[in-house]
Amino acid sequence: MRTCIFIPPLKKATGGTAVLLQLARHLHQGGYGVCLVPREDTMPAGDDHADIPVVRWDSLRLTPQDIWLVPEGWVNALTPGLQAGARSVVYVQNWAYLLSALPQGVHWNRLPVSFLNVSQPVAWFTREATGRQGPVLRPGIDTALFHASAARPDGPVRIAWMPRKNKALAVRIREFFEARRAHHGGAQVEWRELHGLTHRQVAEELRQADIFLATGFPEGCPLPPLEAMACGCVVTGFSGMGGWDYMRQAMPQGYTPWWPMRPPHETPWDGNGFFAADADVPAAALALEHAVSLVETSRTEPCAPLDSVRKNAQVTVSHYSLEKQREAVLDLWSQAALGNIFS
Repeated sequence: MRTCIFIPPLKKATGGTAVLLQLARHLHQGGYGVCLVPREDTMPAGDDHADIPVVRWDSLRLTPQDIWLVPEGWVNALTPGLQAGARSVVYVQNWAYLLSALPQGVHWNRLPVSFLNVSQPVAWFTREATGRQGPVLRPGIDTALFHASAARPDGPVRIAWMPRKNKALAVRIREFFEARRAHHGGAQVEWRELHGLTHRQVAEELRQADIFLATGFPEGCPLPPLEAMACGCVVTGFSGMGGWDYMRQAMPQGYTPWWPMRPPHETPWDGNGFFAADADVPAAALALEHAVSLVETSRTEPCAPLDSVRKNAQVTVSHYSLEKQREAVLDLWSQAALGNIFS
């Protein structure tokens, strides 16, 4: 059983591509046959996948025993697997692209594929949209790189944010937050823009920040909020739907999802951030205001609510490490080898 992983032709490596490469690395190190298949000749930069075999698209020869794994936004890339009768698997990394990428008149129930989902909310969406169950394979973050510092610097409260994630809405949140700040006489805060940085630089910035404002949606299982939690930031903002795989509300009377959540025994943590419904600008600004108030309080006196959020965030992160991801990959592929899944 060989696993061939399609690598989309993107100008710049994305988080989704990074997760595909992590999957390949775990399989390779676990002794499974695996290869990367870029649609074009170039591969994403990096040394962490240099020892994994690469097969050119026009040289790919699949067999019925092979697993042909393709991310959900690239339906046409399923063709080699379907033609060869291989075990074609769609890795749904973002619920929003599961249906939008289908050609006109094509439906998933007509294609002989299996689904692998990046989170529980995505698995729920896939099941509701296609009627098919699929296991969950969550991403992992590098906790050796993303970790908290012993102490945060003095000065104004620092808020980190990513302009590539719905910048216009992020600006609206900031405007509303700062208008209320001026009206109520609050101190100035410092906004730290995370853009065009390496992973190491992002980690260093997050360790300097007090709060991370998450504005991404739609999302499958967003990693920046997890990385921020790992670095000791208080996370506020949007979930993108997929974030509710790990996000748990700490905002008093705050928004909670209406769709089914993971059972408590799978998520042994309570509120780990202050969240709003996606695109709800006023609610996101008020959640941010609440987080800033707690951070300011904690600088002069003990703040149990903030300590609780940070403690729960660290527990959350421990369930999303690269080691946990590796364990999940090897468990799933042992089931695949037995024919229990992807068959």
